[in-house]
Amino acid sequence: MKHRRIALALAVPALIATACGGGGGASSSTAALAPNQVLRFPLVDDIKTLDPGHVSTAVDIAFVQNVFGGLYKFDDSLKEVPYIATGMPDISSDGLTYTFKLRQDVKFSNGDPVTSKDVLYSWNRAARLNDSYGIVMQPVDGYTAVAPSDPKATPTATTLSGLSAPDQYTVKAKLSAPAGYWITELALWTTSVVDQKVIPSDTDKTWWGNPATAVGTGPYKLTAYVPKDHLSFTNVANWWGGSTGHLTDIEASVLADQSSQVTKYKNGGFDMVGPADQYPPLDAVRNFQKDPSVSNQLVNIPGGRTTWVGFNFKTGPFAPDPAVGVDDPIAKAGRRAFSEAIDRTQLTNVACGPGGITCKPATGGVISKGLQSYLGDKTDPLTVFDATKAKADLQTWDPTGSKRQGLQYWYNASSSNKLFADNLQSQWQTNLGVKVDTQSTDFPTFLTARQDKKYILFRDSWGADYDNPQDWFDNLFICSQAATGLGNNDGICDQRIDTAVVKAEKETGSQSISDFTTAAKQLRDDVAYADLSYGANQYFIKPYVQGGGGNALYDNSWTGISILAH
Repeated sequence: MKHRRIALALAVPALIATACGGGGGASSSTAALAPNQVLRFPLVDDIKTLDPGHVSTAVDIAFVQNVFGGLYKFDDSLKEVPYIATGMPDISSDGLTYTFKLRQDVKFSNGDPVTSKDVLYSWNRAARLNDSYGIVMQPVDGYTAVAPSDPKATPTATTLSGLSAPDQYTVKAKLSAPAGYWITELALWTTSVVDQKVIPSDTDKTWWGNPATAVGTGPYKLTAYVPKDHLSFTNVANWWGGSTGHLTDIEASVLADQSSQVTKYKNGGFDMVGPADQYPPLDAVRNFQKDPSVSNQLVNIPGGRTTWVGFNFKTGPFAPDPAVGVDDPIAKAGRRAFSEAIDRTQLTNVACGPGGITCKPATGGVISKGLQSYLGDKTDPLTVFDATKAKADLQTWDPTGSKRQGLQYWYNASSSNKLFADNLQSQWQTNLGVKVDTQSTDFPTFLTARQDKKYILFRDSWGADYDNPQDWFDNLFICSQAATGLGNNDGICDQRIDTAVVKAEKETGSQSISDFTTAAKQLRDDVAYADLSYGANQYFIKPYVQGGGGNALYDNSWTGISILAH
């Protein structure tokens, strides 16, 4: 099994749908277009890099997905579709050898043709760089020689022994073990094909910021980048993929003051607020929601982030008795009590605004709504508020009252997280009669202490990298990650989950998802968490912008956006 060292940086709380669909503007395909097809939006944070081999933050990904591309991509419905490849790969019966056929008409934006040599160069380079998402090449034979797990170790190879190119338009990958999920990962930005002719060396970190060398296979290309000021893009003339859509130019301005962003948007200086994971501030969202003159410009999309209360399975009063194991009914009763005592509608109204503006109650398992292996609305009995049952479970768990003494709920400091913590504290006191102190600390300290299993009750969350349950389980809930210092923050280890995950990871398609769903149900039955909320992605979109917005994980492609006459 693999473990991603860094998860996708979804830094801002997300929102749930108040408007259906993924964008604003008129729905008619016959609506007149504006003569000026320029899309303008602000950024709070400047990009860090547009180099696919180094990208790890959502703000960067939003641009890279329009400028670069690999063998596959995710469409606006999160479906994986061929891009440079002619179709899905041919996979050998043992699940170890993948054969990819490439289109023969693909070109970089500078006109250089794309061949199998470019794919091999790009994939080997991603492994050599060994940055946050280079790990997607781990299933391929020879990965550890190119990217040793020990950062102090010296690589013994510069290319993956499992990669080969039988001809100009064929790529073969030999895996070290079956990994059906790898197909999904091949649509991630890290596997994008880059032009080796414009990259001086692996150590060069400037090529992507120069329009002359920021060369990709995508429908748009960089025309200007002024750090901490703006980025400009234009469509690629005679793009190999066909039409680039209606937009001719994109202007992204770095403007850290979010109130100024909203003012400029209202005054016509921006067409959208929200792309690139730069969502509008909560106060502005509330104002838009209440103001009938702009409420139709607020578009909220279910997002791939879940927040839950984590329990320490290694030590403390919620941990199962080692002699009994993970099914210890007493420990389960305690964890169940602290979940049943939470009125999630009240929680999200308080912490996310009236009606749950910035989040919605989580009632269908830990995997977010809108993603594969979501268990379905109201399918998690742990999320049904029942104070009477909660008190009965509390008594089963702690008949003498000793276990509930001195409990603390830890979270990383932010205004949103404090609202959650304060309401949880209030509800546990009111509905259980248990006083739980709340404690906060800075994010790095919190992450380290949480992974070191030092907290008994704590905030946990995950923002999906891509729509495959493997992204959740390999990082969060399998035994190999339960050791101190690794990503399974609860320390839960259930071999039934591992068995289902191992099986699922060797499979593809619906069978894989079925087995991952089995693991998700077992996690629920283990009372491994107390789900709180699902996030979403929020935008302000002018009525004349057609096709803006996004899905649970990413912004919609620029190729599907147009500016209507206004």
